[in-house]
Amino acid sequence: MPLSVILPTYNESQNISAMIDSIADALPRGIRAEIIVVDDSSPDGTGDIAQSHARSLGNRGIQIEVIRRPAKMGLSSAILAGANSASGEVVVVMDSDMSHPPQTIPHMLDEIKKCDIVVASRYVKGGAVAGWPFKRKIVSKGANKIARYSLGIRIKDPMSGFFAFKRHIIHGIKFDAIGYKMLLELLVKARGARVTEIPYTFINRQFGKSKLDSKVAVDYARAVWRLYRYGRAAPTERRASVRFLSKAGRFYTVGATGLLVNYLASFMLATLLPNVWYLHATIFGIMVSITSNFIFNKLWTFEDRDFATKKTLAQYGLFSGFSAFGALVQLSMLFWLVETQGIGYPIALVAAVALASIGNFLLNKKWTFKERVWA
Repeated sequence: MPLSVILPTYNESQNISAMIDSIADALPRGIRAEIIVVDDSSPDGTGDIAQSHARSLGNRGIQIEVIRRPAKMGLSSAILAGANSASGEVVVVMDSDMSHPPQTIPHMLDEIKKCDIVVASRYVKGGAVAGWPFKRKIVSKGANKIARYSLGIRIKDPMSGFFAFKRHIIHGIKFDAIGYKMLLELLVKARGARVTEIPYTFINRQFGKSKLDSKVAVDYARAVWRLYRYGRAAPTERRASVRFLSKAGRFYTVGATGLLVNYLASFMLATLLPNVWYLHATIFGIMVSITSNFIFNKLWTFEDRDFATKKTLAQYGLFSGFSAFGALVQLSMLFWLVETQGIGYPIALVAAVALASIGNFLLNKKWTFKERVWA
């Protein structure tokens, strides 16, 4: 089974030699393999180091190819460039910063015999993340949930950067190659592909600098939006349960973004106008978040493009009313659970939020946007 391992690189001079050696040591004996380093003109000379190091592996039966690109063009497009150059029947994609253990590759090769895509997962049983701060974990899991619910992806780690696929499944697929997670695009566009997840432990890099920044976040949002639109062009999902859960997932995703909008609007008003009372600023933030939630839910969750003035104002009034009602339900239940039932605040808060949010979704689905509940 000829194998191609793709390593996208940008400023990985401290890791690339060790990464190549580690892959060579982990590969099963006798396998025909190539390592393709796709370097985006790293200022630290990563491409030159990889090219020089390739000579030391000449007697190990592993070919090293270095693709030099003229500028920093993005991770997904680097993976696509490597895949287009690959000659192996199976392609493994992994980071070049030592965060993905090459010792997992033999397990991936065993599993790929029974399916089309193997995802090394941090979130299945046996998987883990080592060395990440709490904030990074929250961001990762949030991005995962957005991808899974908005795009209807069933695996637990669609944001993994460590995966293998049979090269023939990408034939005929037009990739947008936006952002840093090509696996998402592969999972959405390779219809009918059989996917398996296996556990691995992600290890935070020791050398070099993470590539995550605000541009990555923007590219991720663009990629998810395009993939969502691509999915909308596919045949309509007939299962009511899937449609219901998909809309519920979108509704709660919008709700999560509303928390951020609420905070930013309140904070900005209180900062820009110091004389405004903080409670007034908070009320303003709540109004802004309700408005943004209404617009996003109308357009995305319930796919209602009719913005006729009378209809939209009526919908906005109902949405605002149900939001206020939900807040009242949440506060009332929280008070009842804590004060009369003696339940601890953290548990009571979860129960109250869950009841209010479920009610809010069902009421808006039925009355604001005139949809059947189970659909």
